[in-house]
Amino acid sequence: MRAIEYSRTGDPDVLTLVDRPVPEPGPGEARVRIHRSGVNPTDWKTRRGSESGMPVDPPQVPNQDGSGVVDAVGQGVEAALLGLRVWVWEAAHLRPSGGTAQEYAVLPARHLVLLPDVASFDLGASLGVPFLTAHRCLTVTEDGPSRLGPGTLAGRTVLVAGGAGAVGNAAIQLARWSDATVITTVSSPEKANLAAHAGADHVIDYRQQDVVTEVRSIAPDGVNTIVEVSPAVNGGLDAEVLARHGSVAVYANNGGSEMELPVRPSMVPNARWQFVYVYNAPDTWRGRALEDVAAAVLDGAVRVGQDVGLPLHHYPLERAAEAHAAVEDGVVGKVLIDVVS
Repeated sequence: MRAIEYSRTGDPDVLTLVDRPVPEPGPGEARVRIHRSGVNPTDWKTRRGSESGMPVDPPQVPNQDGSGVVDAVGQGVEAALLGLRVWVWEAAHLRPSGGTAQEYAVLPARHLVLLPDVASFDLGASLGVPFLTAHRCLTVTEDGPSRLGPGTLAGRTVLVAGGAGAVGNAAIQLARWSDATVITTVSSPEKANLAAHAGADHVIDYRQQDVVTEVRSIAPDGVNTIVEVSPAVNGGLDAEVLARHGSVAVYANNGGSEMELPVRPSMVPNARWQFVYVYNAPDTWRGRALEDVAAAVLDGAVRVGQDVGLPLHHYPLERAAEAHAAVEDGVVGKVLIDVVS
């Protein structure tokens, strides 16, 4: 079978197309014929590593997210899974041969989630990292819901920093599905258009408007939850617009890896600064998140594509290096590798 792997850390050109034997599932595992492989920032950051040129042994098949069809199961796994469409999460995490940038991936069966016929393989490969991250960010607020779904965020206001990004788009869609009022910030009219198509109620161009003034005019008592991509830049702003018992969920370090927290403005409202890293988040949360994202898909509440603010960029498997480079260079939208055309 065709697979992409890398045996040393570095630039996208370390990704190599190779021929590997088709793997067989072991006990508790299933094999998925991958149709789409999703590329996320976490994938290129892992590939690049902390230092370029470091050996990776055994070689790593990249990419955590994907979608496809179950074509074999191991001992202890229900045969009823055979032939079903699925999306997968954390395929490559701690599994050198598990990544989705290959024609067949063997994974623990618990890493498969059914993909209904109404959902495309493109959507399935876009769900894992972005939507699970967004779910975590939306459910860490004091006195807020631990589940998402219609009505769970009713009466609450969510501010999404960077609403044109993949996680930002996912947060907007999930928050709107849950009946929150959604405010988002963007850096250009083009990105404002994408965020509006995602479903944001209010879009603020932070290069043209005063964010604190605009947010306070929309939510005089402050916002309950902030989904934050640039804490080093926005920390002070976030503290100014938080409601009592509000939270800032930080899932990335765009704009800098160090931040200053305003103590008194955070202390008085009993604010929470929550850092989010899905790979070691609590298992109790993960089960709820997988169920909620699956329910949103079944409801038709989450989609991908230009018409919902997330343009798709497709690459064939042999151009995986270009796909990684596109994400690393900050392309707007979702990058997918077409393993099966």
